[in-house]
Amino acid sequence: MGSFNAHGLRGSLLEDLLNRTNESYRRKGLALMQKIPTPITPVDMNEKKQITLAYFEQKSTVDYIGAVQGIPVCFDAKESAVDTVPLQNIHEHQIEFMNDFERQGGVAFILLMYTQRDEMYYIPLRDINSFWQRMKAGGRKSFTYDEVDKSYRVTRKGEYLVHYLESLSRDLDSREGEDNGEKA
Repeated sequence: MGSFNAHGLRGSLLEDLLNRTNESYRRKGLALMQKIPTPITPVDMNEKKQITLAYFEQKSTVDYIGAVQGIPVCFDAKESAVDTVPLQNIHEHQIEFMNDFERQGGVAFILLMYTQRDEMYYIPLRDINSFWQRMKAGGRKSFTYDEVDKSYRVTRKGEYLVHYLESLSRDLDSREGEDNGEKA
């Protein structure tokens, strides 16, 4: 169990942007994505009845889960203030869940915001798996900005503050190419 305090507020800007985008997607009938709350047990509260310290009740899986045009989708949202992302920020149980999700016919990925660069990327699960396998084989315990596929950059488009559906579509197209024996 991990503790929850100000550390738990990391990622709230990205989550706010994603929640607004997902609501726009829902209104337009493009996707139905739900934020998955992590159950916590409060330990300390201030005089305003705000939780100041709590413990996670169980391991979380991913931040969002839902469907895009009939395709099951799940993803986790991460932020990094530097160009090197430690793999310890992506927990093994999350990797296992996302791999199980894909084995069931879904699509799993990570949306990563480089806060200092003001850039965001869709990182396909196959890339995350590659970074994890490298670490397990004794290699780097992180991945760098330079290793991220820049063709999966996520931008704002109109009311979609984090328009990740374009990158999802690109990912699906690359999978079709792989299924047809082509190298994507």
